[in-house]
Amino acid sequence: MGKVPKRFWKDIERILPFVKKPARYIGNEVNSVHKPWDAVKTHFLLVFPDTYEVGLSNVGLKIIYDVLNSRDDVVCERAFAPWTDCEALLREHGIPLFSIESFTEARAFEIIGFSLQYEMCYTNVLNLLDLSDIPLTSEARTERDPLIVAGGPCTVNPEPVAKFIDAFVIGDGEEAVLDVVDKVQECRDGGRSRADLLRELAAIEGVYVPSLYDEIRTKEGVFSGLHPLEPSAPATIRKRVVKDLDSAPFPTRQVVPFIETVHDRFVVEIMRGCPRRCRFCQATTEYAPVRYRSIETIQRIVTEGLAATGYDELSLASLSSADHPDIENVVSWLCDTSAPGMLSVSLPSLRVSSFSLDLAMKIAQTKRTGLTFAPEAGSARLRAAINKEMDEGALDDLVFQVFRAGWRTLKLYFMIGLPGETQEDLDGIVSMARSAAEIAHKVAGRRTTINVSISAFVPKPHTAFQWEPMVAADELRERSSYIRRKLKARNVKLSWRDARLARLEALFARGDRLIGEVLLEAWRRGAKFDAWTAEINHDAWDEAQRSVPTMSRNALEGYAVSDTLPWQHIDCGISQERFLSQRRASYEKLDLPLCAGQAGVENADD
Repeated sequence: MGKVPKRFWKDIERILPFVKKPARYIGNEVNSVHKPWDAVKTHFLLVFPDTYEVGLSNVGLKIIYDVLNSRDDVVCERAFAPWTDCEALLREHGIPLFSIESFTEARAFEIIGFSLQYEMCYTNVLNLLDLSDIPLTSEARTERDPLIVAGGPCTVNPEPVAKFIDAFVIGDGEEAVLDVVDKVQECRDGGRSRADLLRELAAIEGVYVPSLYDEIRTKEGVFSGLHPLEPSAPATIRKRVVKDLDSAPFPTRQVVPFIETVHDRFVVEIMRGCPRRCRFCQATTEYAPVRYRSIETIQRIVTEGLAATGYDELSLASLSSADHPDIENVVSWLCDTSAPGMLSVSLPSLRVSSFSLDLAMKIAQTKRTGLTFAPEAGSARLRAAINKEMDEGALDDLVFQVFRAGWRTLKLYFMIGLPGETQEDLDGIVSMARSAAEIAHKVAGRRTTINVSISAFVPKPHTAFQWEPMVAADELRERSSYIRRKLKARNVKLSWRDARLARLEALFARGDRLIGEVLLEAWRRGAKFDAWTAEINHDAWDEAQRSVPTMSRNALEGYAVSDTLPWQHIDCGISQERFLSQRRASYEKLDLPLCAGQAGVENADD
């Protein structure tokens, strides 16, 4: 691109004494990568639209940073959303968004890649583009602007942010991001235009270029599909899948921060995908099929990683780590090779089972960590409907064993607002939490805590419940208040998620391109850091939704099965017929009839 990079270290140095946590912005951490700017062909800035502490904990960011920097002709640097105090000073002093490796302005990079992990970070994406002096929309960018790409779980419905992103990588990114880099180099070296590059990118499997499609709408303005404008733009974009996870690259020299991060430990992804197939779970579809790393590969990554980072805490990461076929042997190996009390091993949320308890007991031989179990719903009927069956007696037995073994805290996770939920289900949450608290107190005394977390169910694309309406905010508040009133116990701590935030998440999870207008207006009115409860500007969001009368209502009110869904052009490997079949099975468990227009799936494979 021929741009001379501007670097802002001296300017940044002047403002650091006046910001909270200056270590967020200084880089130079152990294992961070630094390459001479002129020694590489392609400069890639990996941007996480949240704080340094959140972004540095993300496994996907660790992988892509390592994959790109493993190439001699590429340098990948990082940037994170500056906290509000730092942003104010950056704007006051005319300092743009910069990389923390070389303090180079963002717009000097040829490619900027955003990691879209959560819908409520979308306003931060716009804010970071603006802070970089890069046009917000793809159509406004010129040959001198960086290519803006995005990947991550939110891309399974990219439409709400389609106008702001040049190209999306759908699915696994390890191989696809290298294909994108190769195509950028090829087009640049060949003197091709930005428009040519976008057409070339659209031909890569798993890459979606929104500007190459027109929206089709009915006379009433209802979304009814996308029309490809170029032969290179496929009607359906199939997600990218890394077929052999065991041979896929995984970083052992992970960056070690100077400050504590959200997950401040060495992370090894032991499997991708989940065999459980809970009907509400989008991630099950996103990361399918299920793939495992072998115990030999896990051992090598752990051995090299702990030596390269100095961590004494390890996370065996996946959607369902207890389902890895060699998990017992992995944990036994960790217990045998680490000195007692010297290594802390954590697993993600465990299912309620004696197997999970056995794992927890083995892990406790290293160093005791927190335990989280997710019953999800309060009754056997509703758990059967969402395909998360569990015996409540097994939970009581597990709580007894856990606290008898020396734990003092336990977390239980539930959702409210699931399809078919009744007061019986809310009472069931209260009963299960109260029972756990009583058992904990009886076994281990007063110094025990049952942390109960309640979140509103958000219907997500590519699930059996993608057509369902989102429960109204007032109703969600009433249900959570009911649980709070009924669940009063000294050793129970109850937390719940803001219902308005959950509704906004649903809006951006299931909306079409019209929702992008709401996003833009909310950002203009001051919305950012919406994932942070103390920072979200509900007034800005309320005003934005009132000011955009053409907003798609179905994102909240639900879709008919005859509707064309805004994400229907994204193929995650599971058919709509399969989702309809699973939805029908759920309704049968709930003993509820399908509403009009939802029949006709009786012969779909279950």
